[in-house]
Amino acid sequence: MQTRCPLICFLVLAVGLIGSCTTVPSGDYQGYMTRPYKIRGKRYVPMSVDQALYFTQIGTASYYDESWFWGLSSGTTAIGESVHPWHLQAAHPYLPLPCEARVTSLSNGKSVRVRINDRGPFTKNRIIDLSPAAAEELDFKHHGLEKVRVEVLSVGDGKWKRKSPIFQ
Repeated sequence: MQTRCPLICFLVLAVGLIGSCTTVPSGDYQGYMTRPYKIRGKRYVPMSVDQALYFTQIGTASYYDESWFWGLSSGTTAIGESVHPWHLQAAHPYLPLPCEARVTSLSNGKSVRVRINDRGPFTKNRIIDLSPAAAEELDFKHHGLEKVRVEVLSVGDGKWKRKSPIFQ
């Protein structure tokens, strides 16, 4: 019996690690999340899908990582998807969830496509929080903040997906 315990523990750990190593978020959220919400006593009202399809914003981006144990244990986004540091994900306080956006660094011209599936940032003067992988793509992870342009490419998934008529 004692010789089986390490084997069972190893198998449980291996299954957990393999399950957490997916590189693509689950996707196909049923509809759009546009309901108002409260954080720290402040009420946020997300924009409509139609407004979001024409949305562009310039401001400061930061990055966040809700995973722990070297990314093997994940946090959860506002729409229930796993957060891992290697996903190209982002958080925005007002866009409908989920949506896809192009984020471009204004200092070096690099851009990355991200899936916006979470809420935040809730810090003054920040417009978007990016995953560590997205911050790395824009080459600002080492200094934490970057001036960026955010352009919405599409809103929704699957049969609900609507593409922006201007940013394709």
